[in-house]
Amino acid sequence: MPGVFPCYENQFQIATAEDAMSSIADCESFGVSFDNGVEEWTPFETEGWTRRLMTAKSVTISVTGKRNVGDEGNDVVAALAFKGGSDVEKDFQWTFPDGTVVLFKGAIINVKNVGAGDSTGVGPLEFDVMSNGKPEVTLGA
Repeated sequence: MPGVFPCYENQFQIATAEDAMSSIADCESFGVSFDNGVEEWTPFETEGWTRRLMTAKSVTISVTGKRNVGDEGNDVVAALAFKGGSDVEKDFQWTFPDGTVVLFKGAIINVKNVGAGDSTGVGPLEFDVMSNGKPEVTLGA
């Protein structure tokens, strides 16, 4: 049925093996930030009006959830907490409610919290997925 949708219909998967993607259990919320580089100039012929051209793009997806030991996707993300360099590059996929799939090849997985919190709270898993080059977009329905 077309129209509005609940946010939980967005799904995330991470590469867990050479050709395998797995969902990440217990993700609770996410935010998306597009960082767009825009070049501006004001030529004489525009009589003071600014011209613009978008020359760069990047995407950051900030995810919060719970640490779920034993879930393949959750474990892969958590295991990146103490790694750096190209060791934190993983293919990451965002599937929209309409079936559109955005594949971020070699995305940077920036783990921000893995298990730290109140003594009575459930251990969190918080991370950013940062694009690393142009994503592959396959449009859905």
